[in-house]
Amino acid sequence: MSSTTADIHPALLVPVPEEHLESGLQVCLDQGKVAFGSRLFEVFRELDAMLDGKPCPVLIYASWPKFHLPVPTVTWRGTYVGSIEVQAGRHPDGMRYRPPTTAKYPDDNAGHWAVFYHVADLKKLPKEERIGIPGLYPFGKSKPYGKATKIEHPVIVRSLD
Repeated sequence: MSSTTADIHPALLVPVPEEHLESGLQVCLDQGKVAFGSRLFEVFRELDAMLDGKPCPVLIYASWPKFHLPVPTVTWRGTYVGSIEVQAGRHPDGMRYRPPTTAKYPDDNAGHWAVFYHVADLKKLPKEERIGIPGLYPFGKSKPYGKATKIEHPVIVRSLD
């Protein structure tokens, strides 16, 4: 059975430093979501327009990992539940939704970001559920990323769900 465009749903693929994922896990459990920052507000505007207020999967590539994998791989997952653009570069709720490890980096919570995106249901994937980025499809494209792809900023991809 072939899929139509209506059958294809977006997902968000993002790199997040591994230390922020690990410390953000408890924030997500305590607050129901965790906030990560980006300067690419255009990606989130486009995604939010596509979703019209609905959530979507977020696939996370742990950047700056303790141990590098031979192939760029999604090792964390969650649910994207929206974004908020900011003028002053800090989250409007301060550190409430931010991973505590971001406090180690002065720019991370003081003027660096243009948008914060919120992730619920954050979890580290067991080895058997990890997803190789080369096999993922950019949203609206007919070919997957391919073998040498390393994601360095948020992108919209086809959902696997």
